[in-house]
Amino acid sequence: MDRMKTLLIYLLILIGIFVLSDFLINVGLNSSYKDIERKDNNSQITVYQAQATYVNGRIRGIIENTDGNIKDKYLKVELYSPRDVFLGKTYLEIQDLEKGETQPFELFFKAEGVQSYKMEIVQEKEGGAELEILPEEWSKPQIIVATMLTLLILW
Repeated sequence: MDRMKTLLIYLLILIGIFVLSDFLINVGLNSSYKDIERKDNNSQITVYQAQATYVNGRIRGIIENTDGNIKDKYLKVELYSPRDVFLGKTYLEIQDLEKGETQPFELFFKAEGVQSYKMEIVQEKEGGAELEILPEEWSKPQIIVATMLTLLILW
C-alpha cells in the first residue's frame, strides 16, 4: 500500500510540473510579443493580430473580396524596422475568391526588429529574396510532447 501512495505522489508531482511548465511556457511566449503597426489602409484586408518579438512575428487576418473575382493573386507583406528600413517581403497565395467571399490567413515570419508592415494584393510575385516563413506556431499537443521530452532528458 505504501508503494501505491508513493507512486500516486510521484504522479501528482509530475502532473503539477506539467501544468506549471505549460502555464509558464504560454505566459512567457505570449508576453514577449508586442503589437506592430500597419502602414496601409487596404479595406479588403482585415488584420486582427499583428505582433512581433525581436526575432520573429505573426500576422493573422481575413481577406475579403469586395469587388470582382480574385484569381491567381498574392497577398504581399512587407516588413519595416522602427526607422522605416525595409527588412523583407513575403507572399501568400490567395485562393480564387468570388465577390463577397473571405479567406483567413496566418503568417509566421522570422525577421529581426520588425516595427511595422504593409500589405497589398498583387498579380504576381516580384523578384528578390523572400523572408523566412515559419510553417506554424506550435499547437498545445506539440508543446506537451516537447515538455515531456525535456523532463525525460532532465530526469
